[in-house]
Amino acid sequence: MATRGDKVVARWWSERVEREVTLVKYGMIGQPILLFPTAGGDAEELERFQLIDALAPLLDAGRIKLYACDSVAGKALLAREGSARHQMWVQNQFHHYVRQEVVPAIRADCKTPNIEIWTAGPSIGAFHAAAVLCRFPDVFTRAIAISGTFDLRRFYDAQPHDFSDEFWVSSPLHFVPTLAGRHLEVLRTRYVHIVSGEGKAEDIGESWNLANVLGRQGIPNRVDSWGPDWHHDWVTWRRMLPQILDAWTRG
Repeated sequence: MATRGDKVVARWWSERVEREVTLVKYGMIGQPILLFPTAGGDAEELERFQLIDALAPLLDAGRIKLYACDSVAGKALLAREGSARHQMWVQNQFHHYVRQEVVPAIRADCKTPNIEIWTAGPSIGAFHAAAVLCRFPDVFTRAIAISGTFDLRRFYDAQPHDFSDEFWVSSPLHFVPTLAGRHLEVLRTRYVHIVSGEGKAEDIGESWNLANVLGRQGIPNRVDSWGPDWHHDWVTWRRMLPQILDAWTRG
């Protein structure tokens, strides 16, 4: 794996998530896309697993510009950081960190204060890609949710009565049905592409659950099944994301 010459790494302390955070940029011009890693991944995970290399033709053509952040909420959940309620707090705060810190950083780097941003990510990264679009459709316009896990309740060491408001307001399966008014009107002009294999460790039922929740609210989406030969694995994701983004950025 070669190190790209256009890679830029930024780090800062975030009061919102109470830790140092990292944002990595790849590319110079093109449609800005915020990438979310898998549950335990950092901002450079996608590079280590050659996803950035797979996207190199689109980067080099100036069609896309990529930004990758740490999986702050996923790491807290996997590490059992604090109590279950603390982990839910981190999940909600992570989304606000994305909106209030990452988005301004991307827009400043693009030198366009109102540029629209796409999101993408595999596994739990798919959850965050869909969640931030649904929460903040004023800035995010398209999401690619790859091999997603969208109902995170089973990952928490918590009883049903332990789930807090921080969890419900950050889980699209649960907050999207409550949306109304201007927020929902804007969200109905956005698009979520939900793509999954049906091979080993894939559960396309998760994708259909999200699609049904979005569809009932009139939010444009599509479930794209790649079938049983595609597994929950980086090999799959290195094929899926470049193919979709190539189609989206042509001409």
